[in-house]
Amino acid sequence: MIINGNSLEVLKTFEDNSVDLICTDPPYLIENTKAGGNSNLAKSIQGMNNELKDGILTEGITNEYLEEMIRVMKNINCYIWCNHKQIPQYLDFFTNKYKCKFDIIIWNKTNPMPLFNNKYMTDKEYCLYFRKNSYCNPECYEDAKTVFYQPINIKDKKLWKHPTIKPLNIIKNLIKNSSKKNELVLDPFCGSGTTGVACKMLNRNFIGIDLDPEYCKISEARIKAYEEENKQGKLI
Repeated sequence: MIINGNSLEVLKTFEDNSVDLICTDPPYLIENTKAGGNSNLAKSIQGMNNELKDGILTEGITNEYLEEMIRVMKNINCYIWCNHKQIPQYLDFFTNKYKCKFDIIIWNKTNPMPLFNNKYMTDKEYCLYFRKNSYCNPECYEDAKTVFYQPINIKDKKLWKHPTIKPLNIIKNLIKNSSKKNELVLDPFCGSGTTGVACKMLNRNFIGIDLDPEYCKISEARIKAYEEENKQGKLI
């Protein structure tokens, strides 16, 4: 199920303790979206920054969202993608306030943008996993790894029109490790529907929420495309 709306307001309509797992990619906190210089690379970076800003993907989220996410989960069982500026906020909220265990999963991009003037290269993204009395059961060495070395998924980005799309194989691995068949997985910022497709592949129930009606349409179309491919015995 895909719901078009403000995720905070939609979450408030959910019953307490109704969700088994949250796997989500909320807006990152990006304070400066202006790329310096007039080079072709700077122009390319600025175009990407404008796309993020236009999609309301640069303002982060408040602890009010996190409180609602805590409320709807049966036990705290939550994967949240973030940039480095958000790590202190999330760690303080989940580990200091709610005493959660945590892991840091890293997507190490093997083809990052070569822009590193006055800072380290942006060659990784973080996914923080917080849990308390919840299920986490990697079945093999490959499932249990916390660093994924793979390129930026340019093909998916072009196909599904989302600037911060995450690799399907990583999302699938997280959901497989931390939920069981027929359990309910929630993505309050579902974007282009990667979490939804992973849930369909793993026989999990899924609810996605997104503010942008276009992304909701894309998510629905993407999930339907997978279901049709699956019926025909083809790989997506």
